[in-house]
Amino acid sequence: MTIDSIWKEYRSALKAFLHSKISSPDEVDDILQEVLIKTHKNIHTVRDQDSIKSWLFQIANRTVIDFYRKNSKIKEVALEDTWLSEEGTDAQRGLSACIEPFIRALPSQTAELLTAIELNGQSQKAYAEEHGTPYSTIKSQVQKGREQLRRLYEDCCQLTLDHRGTVIDYIPKSKNHRNC
Repeated sequence: MTIDSIWKEYRSALKAFLHSKISSPDEVDDILQEVLIKTHKNIHTVRDQDSIKSWLFQIANRTVIDFYRKNSKIKEVALEDTWLSEEGTDAQRGLSACIEPFIRALPSQTAELLTAIELNGQSQKAYAEEHGTPYSTIKSQVQKGREQLRRLYEDCCQLTLDHRGTVIDYIPKSKNHRNC
């Protein structure tokens, strides 16, 4: 059996299987392409022609698992989901008054980045395009900037977080806190 005949026979079934596991049609097409590449590279390992179908679906299933593993590690956190959100608990609203002074206390490049993204609502992708910087670099810089910002908050206040990392209460470490 050739790769062409295998692909003609099973492609639509594989695609339907992938659609049942992944909602994005673009992602399904990408994963289907990965399955084709893996099939092409490893077709010589199949000993029994009757097991081709199950072998293909094992490849597809493992590729889906790899897709979810990869995406769970790089999941981007939206501002609304972070402890910096202006909506939410009284503690979050109290600490939100500190965000501008704390951002200004960061290195100028980090401050500019977080001001554009966190305060002005510019998307990371748009910021990357505007500055001619790879999107992955901007994502990394935003994450590092958020960590620096969080350390500033923790230097200022004793934070109490819930199981998701959301601020539910804070106690200023000095009496001079008063909204930073």
